Amino acid sequence: MEQFAKVAARELGGRGITVNVVSSGATDTDMLRGANPPEALAQTPAMTALGRLGRPDDIAAVVAFLAGPDGRWVTGQNILATGGLVV
Repeated sequence: MEQFAKVAARELGGRGITVNVVSSGATDTDMLRGANPPEALAQTPAMTALGRLGRPDDIAAVVAFLAGPDGRWVTGQNILATGGLVV
């Protein structure tokens, strides 16, 4: 996806279109909870700089920034929205 974003950014930039990837870290969703044992989820916040799981609105805020006028100069990038997850 990251390479696709770089190529698409070059192809579409002339039309004023930006293309980016948002790579989220551990985000508290039903899918995360269903795919991981509770003990693993309990340990994950300690692996992040912010000391918690991400929330869907954390990721949505990054996407909103990129899609809004303040993100107009960001293109061809992979934005890591991980809360500082260290693995």
